[in-house]
Amino acid sequence: MADGPILRALFRVHLWLSARLIPVLVGRRDFEAVLKWAPLDAPTPYRGLPSAYIVTRVNRAVRHPWLMRDRRCLREGLLGFRFLRMAGFDPELRFGVDAKSMHEPRLSAHCWVCLDGKPVVSDSLPDMVEIYRHPGGSQKARAA
Repeated sequence: MADGPILRALFRVHLWLSARLIPVLVGRRDFEAVLKWAPLDAPTPYRGLPSAYIVTRVNRAVRHPWLMRDRRCLREGLLGFRFLRMAGFDPELRFGVDAKSMHEPRLSAHCWVCLDGKPVVSDSLPDMVEIYRHPGGSQKARAA
């Protein structure tokens, strides 16, 4: 399907609905269940949309979080990964923890999406140690 106004409208509606549903569907589920929202094999109905357009729309869809405020990067990362895959790209969803928080009551974690090795949705934060990389394509997920 070519990049056009109808494709972009369908994409925006799908993204908007997904952004609203993801807090309910992900909830407080375990990590493995959360990664189901980042499928390695996905149809590509949005092939032809530029990655910059997808990233901009994802950022816009999550800019005022009512739910998942404390996990905004997870919502943004899952949506970015999912919709980049549906456009035919091969993104990586990366997860990291702040080494300083290892001895704190609450672990400080973060996720971001890379395309061709460069961050496109969020970015690694200072003092973050990457602990997991969920690759694109048909490869199996692997620990970093």
